[in-house]
Amino acid sequence: MKKKLLLSSLLLSSTIWLASKYFFKYAMTAFNKKPDSKVISGKDPLYSEKIWYKNFKKQKWTFTVEPKIKLFANYVDHHSDKTAILLHGFMSDGDSMGAFSKMFYDMGYNVLIPDARAHGRSQGKYIGYGWREKEDILKWIKSVIIKNGQNQKIVIMGQSMGGATAMMVSGMKLPKQVKCFIEDCGYSTVKEEVTYQAQQTVGLPSPLCKPLVEGVSVINKRRNKFFLEEASSIKQLKKNTRPIFFIHGKRDHVVPTKMVYEKL
Repeated sequence: MKKKLLLSSLLLSSTIWLASKYFFKYAMTAFNKKPDSKVISGKDPLYSEKIWYKNFKKQKWTFTVEPKIKLFANYVDHHSDKTAILLHGFMSDGDSMGAFSKMFYDMGYNVLIPDARAHGRSQGKYIGYGWREKEDILKWIKSVIIKNGQNQKIVIMGQSMGGATAMMVSGMKLPKQVKCFIEDCGYSTVKEEVTYQAQQTVGLPSPLCKPLVEGVSVINKRRNKFFLEEASSIKQLKKNTRPIFFIHGKRDHVVPTKMVYEKL
């Protein structure tokens, strides 16, 4: 009887570990996903804004981070003393923020639109859900100041994963040129978001979901340098000293709407 229980326990542990490895691949890498930002439909209510962005002559910015990961961004130059940095969502790319680029350009802003690690043209094996990327955004901020001068006024806006990234950036020691943040549908913590997606995508009940996510967290620490529970928008917001505008729709099925209230 004891041998059967031991074998059952080992089998369950092995199954959970294999499931964790698969879900890590699904959640933390670009595995089997392609952005749809290149497809622009005439029925899209933002069609004209997206076509404007597509046709605008954009500058290509790059820099390299450790370990030798080359990051890319598009830059829309308005020859202005104001710049908006726009951060896209999970498994999308900078082009998905094209309509927002038009909006900010019309308000007199330059616009910088980075591709996050492992997204779009940017290199990298693993997605950092904003936690690794916050350091990258700080470098993009400094790049804007170097190019445009000390009188720049910078706003950072992000959507979904980009919204969480904006919140995580807000808690850093930032140059005085960063004036405010806009976050749209960002999550409270990476662990909560991965847990929610495991429940929604895989359909696992809570008792099985917890060890699965813990396994993902251990793998992520080894490969991506952080445990999931470390990556918290809430903790970063507590260190923020700048205005931030929160946006979150009630019908959001990717990031639960309740998370916006956890941030306050």
